[in-house]
Amino acid sequence: MKFSQIVAALGDQVTASSLGTDPDIQSLAAIQEADETALSYVEGPKFADYVATTQAGALVLPTDERLQAKATARNLPWVSVKNPRLIFARAIALFYRPFQLPPGIHPTAVIDPSAEIGEDVAIGAHVVVQAGVKVGDRACLHPNVVIYPGVSIGAGTVLHANCVIHERSQIGANCVIHSGAAIGSEGFGFVPTATGWEKMHQSGVTILEDGVEIGCNSAVDRPAVGETRIGRNTKIDNMVHIAHGCKVGEAVAMAAQVGMAGGVTIGNRVILAGQVGIANQAHVGDGAIASAKAGIHHNVAAGTTVSGMPAIPHKLYLRCSALLKRLPDMSKSIKQLQKQIGSDEADSELSNKLSNKP
Repeated sequence: MKFSQIVAALGDQVTASSLGTDPDIQSLAAIQEADETALSYVEGPKFADYVATTQAGALVLPTDERLQAKATARNLPWVSVKNPRLIFARAIALFYRPFQLPPGIHPTAVIDPSAEIGEDVAIGAHVVVQAGVKVGDRACLHPNVVIYPGVSIGAGTVLHANCVIHERSQIGANCVIHSGAAIGSEGFGFVPTATGWEKMHQSGVTILEDGVEIGCNSAVDRPAVGETRIGRNTKIDNMVHIAHGCKVGEAVAMAAQVGMAGGVTIGNRVILAGQVGIANQAHVGDGAIASAKAGIHHNVAAGTTVSGMPAIPHKLYLRCSALLKRLPDMSKSIKQLQKQIGSDEADSELSNKLSNKP
């Protein structure tokens, strides 16, 4: 595909350009690895120096005249956009389509007669669809997917191999559930008694709204009563655990190994970095950010950024981190002061004794 064709496909997102020789783009690559047939991009200062050395055939640049001048000086075709990473993602879509099964039902699939299957649905080998399930139009169920009774799957949703959707779960339209994920599994409900733990049955439901994506080997549990709900367009990475009764808002992003205890509520547009842990019943407000490994034991106000264990405001965390590096020197200074104070006290005591000598 010619670079000019890619630029045209990007439409009004382009703020400036220099097409140069209009190369034939055959692939996309990271800027430090690209060759003359590849399109690459620069998102920020970290990769800016590569503009002078990259072998890429063309670049997507930010609205930075200095970088544009560097590319022009090398006769390197470029386009300038406000969000290079977003535009690069759209360019990838021009070259790549994820694997999807063709419509039809594999002969080894086991489908209960009461299940309702929409039009143009793809059902792979050894899929199990139990009683009362509803599968929307154009959904895709990859091999070994298991759907328990009473589940509803929205139109265009993709369930990857070996994921499990437990009873009565409701999955919206255009969701993606990756391999190994368990949706609507039993929450961790046990009541302590004098003789041990008594199981509390989890009779609630799990609901995923439209456009939700769940990563590999993640679990979203159903509660004893009520619902666990994941809001529209929320994106969840691999190996994330969302416990019973949690309520997650819209357009939330969670990186790998986030863990939530029961009853947590998350506002809209929240970002949770890798390995964030959130204690029982805590609330995280709209637009808040928790950095990697943050341990949230209390409510987090909307729009704030927290870090550390336990989580504190990010700016305070940075100050504490800076002090941490100085602790060995501070400890040494304190010991020297203690010795000095001890010596001064000893001298003072001796002086007092001498002055009181008859």
